[in-house]
Amino acid sequence: MNTSTLLRHALRASGRQATISRPYVGTQSSRRLASTLALFEQRDGKLQPSAQNVVTAAKKLGNPVVGFVAGKAAKEAAEQAAKIEGVDKVVYVANEAYEKGLPESYAPLVAENAADDVSHIVSMHSAFGKNVMPRLAAILDVQQVSDVISIESADTFVRPIYAGNAIATVQSSDPKKLLTIRGTAFGNAPAGSGAAEIVEGKDSKHQGSVEWVEENLAVSDRPDLDTASKVVSGGRGLKDKENFEKIMIPLADSMGAAIGASRAAVDSGFADNSLQVGQTGKVVAPELYLSVGISGAIQHLAGMKDSKVIAAINKDPDAPIFQVADVGLVADLFKAVPELTEKLKK
Repeated sequence: MNTSTLLRHALRASGRQATISRPYVGTQSSRRLASTLALFEQRDGKLQPSAQNVVTAAKKLGNPVVGFVAGKAAKEAAEQAAKIEGVDKVVYVANEAYEKGLPESYAPLVAENAADDVSHIVSMHSAFGKNVMPRLAAILDVQQVSDVISIESADTFVRPIYAGNAIATVQSSDPKKLLTIRGTAFGNAPAGSGAAEIVEGKDSKHQGSVEWVEENLAVSDRPDLDTASKVVSGGRGLKDKENFEKIMIPLADSMGAAIGASRAAVDSGFADNSLQVGQTGKVVAPELYLSVGISGAIQHLAGMKDSKVIAAINKDPDAPIFQVADVGLVADLFKAVPELTEKLKK
């Protein structure tokens, strides 16, 4: 017996008329059309490829997609974003103060441009998204849904938990739903055929409490780790930085692959932090992932187990990496990898 039935019985027993009032639900035509605000990343006026993944995810929500980009040369990035198929409008704020995406100033800017009709705000689950979105959620007084890998409906989302060992389906009742999405779970929206409207956004010149000092970026001609179709990763088994560079760089060059590393290798100083693959690093899903000297801790597997083909080289036959590998070679990497590299070069 539900609550309404129980109330009717109680009123009938008391001799009073049972009248159950229900909240008014307006028709679709009476409600203002909602939209999804998609946050795009840019650097020096160049739109980052992740924008195409964000658009793909945003389109699944069923609302018109409004792109948002801010920075010194934001208008140039907005023109690139307008060509992505599925984007209805692009809002830009051209101000150098937002160039580095500092959350203390960027989050209030997004909140200022998130109109009342914006029902969803979507960002990449990247360093940018993980910085800006939590502060934006606090400003809007809503709860963020992180690392979404599937969108079931406008209020129901799927995300991994416990380092990817379990999948949770969560439902949000917040008036504005904030999502960070895993790029590898959503394809690239076609670019070049769109012709979205471009408009200048609001800017109250938000001043954050943090000042940008400097950045030191590792410059490489190799494919970007986030979007590469082939990735080779090295682990603690390489023993030191000299061996890491001596073995992994020729292997990557012979395959045209990006270089990654396990947390153990990064913590030991073998590779830069930007190359870390795993739960606390980057999540990748290339066509081919080749691990060298990586045992396969659960935290590392969380960052690469969605790869199409996983190959592993390790001298320990009981290494956990072999449990997820499609192809495994039990061998001394110091002999096997140089031999593999020579064969690939030929």
